[in-house]
Amino acid sequence: MASEEILQAIPHRPPFLFVDEIVEQTDDYLTTRRFVSETESFFEGHYPGNPIMPGVIISEAVFQTGAIYLTRLLADEILEDPELVPVLTKISDARFKSIVKPNETLYITARYKEKLGRFIFMDGSVKTEDGRRVMTVSFSVALAKAPKDEA
Repeated sequence: MASEEILQAIPHRPPFLFVDEIVEQTDDYLTTRRFVSETESFFEGHYPGNPIMPGVIISEAVFQTGAIYLTRLLADEILEDPELVPVLTKISDARFKSIVKPNETLYITARYKEKLGRFIFMDGSVKTEDGRRVMTVSFSVALAKAPKDEA
């Protein structure tokens, strides 16, 4: 179950929320934790009899961690214009080092690299509770206006 702090930081909600709690934050990075339950719906089809967490969902956990970090880092800019949201603009150098099975705990870190104009560049990494490296990725986001619902 996600902490209230996470629910206030980003708009994602179950079943598309892949971080449970904030573990640590510094000026340069934020780390979250996610327990991967054997009851996750994606395990039903990926792969039956040999469940493996999809890489795209592991990646999404990194991007959600990055969004939480940026919400905190850029709080003043977002307060000035609450319609601004971080939007993923580029993914590069994603490397999957090992698989994630049910009932593992992941530690997900998003690390700030630089900001150029409206673009923010970050690195992400995921490790298991025992320190096994799962993935690394570089990505960038831009602050963009959230689209308005048209009635």
